[in-house]
Amino acid sequence: MYRSTLPSALARLRVVVLLAAVLAALAVPWAAARPAAAADTQLCGANGTLAVNGGEYILQANEWNSSLSQCLTYTGGTAWQVSTANFNTSTSGAPATYPSIYKGCHWGLCTTGSGLPIQISKLGSATSSWSTTQPASGAYDVAYDLWTNSTPTTTGQPNGTEIMIWLNSRGGVQPFGSQTATASVAGHNWNVWTGQQTSWKIISYVLQGGGTAFTDLDIKALLADAQARGSLSSSDYLLDAEAGFEIWQGGQGLATNSFSFSASTSGTGTGDTQPPSTPANLTVTGTTANSASLSWSPATDNVGVAGYRVYRGGTQVGSTTGTSYTDTGLNPSTAYSYTVAAYDAAGNVSTPSAAVTATTAAGTGGGGAGAGCTATLAVSNQWNTGFTDNVTVTAGTAAIHGWTVTWTWPNGQQVTSAWNATVSQSGAAVTASNLSYNGSLGAGASTTFGFQGTWTGANGTPTLTCTAS
Repeated sequence: MYRSTLPSALARLRVVVLLAAVLAALAVPWAAARPAAAADTQLCGANGTLAVNGGEYILQANEWNSSLSQCLTYTGGTAWQVSTANFNTSTSGAPATYPSIYKGCHWGLCTTGSGLPIQISKLGSATSSWSTTQPASGAYDVAYDLWTNSTPTTTGQPNGTEIMIWLNSRGGVQPFGSQTATASVAGHNWNVWTGQQTSWKIISYVLQGGGTAFTDLDIKALLADAQARGSLSSSDYLLDAEAGFEIWQGGQGLATNSFSFSASTSGTGTGDTQPPSTPANLTVTGTTANSASLSWSPATDNVGVAGYRVYRGGTQVGSTTGTSYTDTGLNPSTAYSYTVAAYDAAGNVSTPSAAVTATTAAGTGGGGAGAGCTATLAVSNQWNTGFTDNVTVTAGTAAIHGWTVTWTWPNGQQVTSAWNATVSQSGAAVTASNLSYNGSLGAGASTTFGFQGTWTGANGTPTLTCTAS
């Protein structure tokens, strides 16, 4: 921080005038060099995603072990920062969150033209460059997270190996498992940690000395080292490469200035570059008030089709290895447009199929005998002008396919942002509805959503009403 030590008001005035002149001279080139702040985009909440850089990468909130407020600000290209965070998770356990940017397929949500998945045995090269800003407070790591799986696609937890590459950390945090070796790989020295989760292995490479920016880091060399140690199978597929910050405490100010990841198959001109044929005969086979079922004819490929990606309105909503799919969590009496694309094990993707429209049935209101839901609100954080609330929605004695929670603020509170639900406010009345992925609940099952708001005078708790469909 700059602090003036000039002895007189006149001297300070002269400095201000001089600085104003300098800034005026620089105003035009500075404005040309950086887009307007209005172009910045905020991603607040626990599970939001944002396709960036033309869809080449996806930015994800990925707050999985906390309900405290988190916001990311995307500023263009691959640059983003943690703009709101004040976590306080114990460093003896798992982190609160892992906001990150990735290329490839993460839990079935894929970026455009990534070349992934690639089978480890066919990986020719994998390199990455990453520049970061790291605040001097808090407890966090700056780490890659690479996932592998026994098949080239999965919409859930991968069953292969999780490879973490820690480029720096502070606050005394450590990787999962225990340190089992040291290694000199990819031009750097590392401490190697290994561990076993319930259904997948973890190997972590912790850079000795740490750093903030890296150019053309040889990711393939680290994968080869993991394979040589028996922690990685050559038959598994590299699904994606994530880069972000595991945060235990604090976190605000962490930023990615730029990021790139590139992977290709082995050989020069000998890899599989031919995409599958376009899936044909996409058909709506059935609808309910909250779902649409699709089927299509198989695509063909010179090597073999690995699976299909299903898109609703141009956004991927799932993937499957078969030729049928049911999309759930939809709204009653609503038209949805779908397309399907095929992909192979080398990551080649076909052109999308012709679109079909599915119109869901009218809702029944009550959801059938025993259907229904309840909602409870808890204040997770409060300060003199604002608050963060979490709401738990629980299905009754029968499964539900959608929910809406309504309430009226007793003291004029105002919702400013929300996550895991679509929330709107008119006057004091608020309506919150499920998103596509959390509307369907089994009997007695629960889901949560949250929001941040402002208040003055009092922050009274409203009475919630939950309606199921």
